[in-house]
Amino acid sequence: MFETKLTRLLKIRYPIFQAPMAGGPTTPELVAAVSNAGGLGNLGAGYLTPEQLRSTIHMIRQLTDQPFGVNLFVPEQPIESEEAIDQMTAYLNQYRIELGIATNPLLPKFSESFEEQVQVLLEEKISVFSFTFGIPPHDVIQAMKERGTVIIGTATTVEEAKCLEVAGVDAVVAQGSEAGGHRGTFLKNNSDAQIGTIALVPQIVDHVSIPVIASGGIMDGRGLVASLTLGAAAIQMGTAFLACPESGAHATYKQKILSANEDATEITRVYSGKAARGIRTKFINDMHHYSGTIPAYPIQNAMTRDIRQAAAKSNNPEYLSLWAGQGLRLANDGSAAAIVKQTIDQAYVLVKAMEKTLQEEG
Repeated sequence: MFETKLTRLLKIRYPIFQAPMAGGPTTPELVAAVSNAGGLGNLGAGYLTPEQLRSTIHMIRQLTDQPFGVNLFVPEQPIESEEAIDQMTAYLNQYRIELGIATNPLLPKFSESFEEQVQVLLEEKISVFSFTFGIPPHDVIQAMKERGTVIIGTATTVEEAKCLEVAGVDAVVAQGSEAGGHRGTFLKNNSDAQIGTIALVPQIVDHVSIPVIASGGIMDGRGLVASLTLGAAAIQMGTAFLACPESGAHATYKQKILSANEDATEITRVYSGKAARGIRTKFINDMHHYSGTIPAYPIQNAMTRDIRQAAAKSNNPEYLSLWAGQGLRLANDGSAAAIVKQTIDQAYVLVKAMEKTLQEEG
């Protein structure tokens, strides 16, 4: 019943993607569990070294023989003044003192080598390569195509989706403003790209000829049926899987997911320098009063890393980046396989009920 052009292309049973949440949630166990349940598990690999990336792919392959995806961040080369960096370092020291860690740390490496990460994916001949924050160089897309890898980009506007199609991707994730985590916007200032999922999906569907994956605020079978009705070929769910046992999210993070309400999130740049939706924290509220320039991504992301790591060790959620979408109240702590099954079962019941209603009224 839920076979689409995209499920046939990917050779998966259900049009359900687990979002590639970088930074720890997408463990080999989570990725494999979703793929084994008939969906498409996705590894958020943006922060992994090439060595970590290869070993994680091998671990996933030990747990599943089904297709899965790997997601990378298209690199950005921001230029930031020494003054802005020094000012931010001084401001962040108050949190370092509170958490009992060293002040004025040396800036760590901003990001991993995209070229080296891509080389690992090419050598490993992965099934699906997805990316966000832009469009990779043409030679990367060509090399993936030559290996038979399905390529998926991320768009927050119709124009971005059209650019991705021209670049040669096989499908596009339509990321609505309800989505948790980083915004994939790359053509405009992020404040100009806050289109909700239910408005964004049909507009992208109407303007590209490739399959569209609906993302943002989708948590269950109702979201799946709605998305397919809007013309999507699949859905992508992230927050729905964050609290499951296979997720690598910190225990305190999982508790927040299960206890927070739909109005608990906001889009902020304070953790990473790039707009991202997460649960409101003391750190977010405090940083509203910061009068200086927040360094661009990935500089700010590197600058707050020690604070986030210290907060994780001390189980203090107020300094963690608790990325989450607006569907929070619908989250549960069931297993990844149970979440996939519940979503499909609920969608099946809904479609049957709709068919019955139409027959009765017809």
